[in-house]
Amino acid sequence: MEYKISELVSKSNTPKSTILYYIKEGLLPSAKKLKSNVHRYNDEHVELIKYIKYMKDEMGSTNEQLKLTLQQKNNSFSSSYTMLEPLMNTLSGNEINSRHYSKDEFIIHFDIDTELLSTLLDDDILMPISKNDYTQKEASIINLIENFMEVGVEYTIVKEYVKQAKILAKLEHEMQKQLCAVRSEENFSVLWKIMFDTLFKTKEYIFNRSTYKVLFKALKDEIDNK
Repeated sequence: MEYKISELVSKSNTPKSTILYYIKEGLLPSAKKLKSNVHRYNDEHVELIKYIKYMKDEMGSTNEQLKLTLQQKNNSFSSSYTMLEPLMNTLSGNEINSRHYSKDEFIIHFDIDTELLSTLLDDDILMPISKNDYTQKEASIINLIENFMEVGVEYTIVKEYVKQAKILAKLEHEMQKQLCAVRSEENFSVLWKIMFDTLFKTKEYIFNRSTYKVLFKALKDEIDNK
């Protein structure tokens, strides 16, 4: 369907000034120009506005991140994989302004034990984003393992932690595939919100609350047994 700007404002619940700003910034395609003063928008504009607002308000995505994603999308939004692109840096755990090191630079800068580094890489405890790309995050994990070793505790439990994380990642990928499989023009806004909310909101809630319950019970049992 085609819409006047007033209809697009109503349908997307977004002020005209915001819509024109999105167009100016290259986040939305320009309207179809019928005459010099007659412009028409379509359902793609509605969907894009919902996506842009969600990503900005809920996920803190920048214009530049969104531009990159929207330039890569296919015309029909048939897959939400490219729509996840602005969140990939968040998933990586690397902050935007993180300093990156080659492996050799990393070893020297953080005075890393090369044998320990090799072991952690083999055990998948350490997972740099690419083979020769290290940050402070990797140094923090190595420091954690060194602390385990310092107090005389094997890091086998950390390996199990990683194993469970990989199982969860596969479940999240399966969820993504199932959501894409039932996609329609009518439900797409809901589908990608489900995925994003699961990855960045619900997961934190479920994991932290589960940990809270286990630790709370342990604390209660300890108090009751005194």
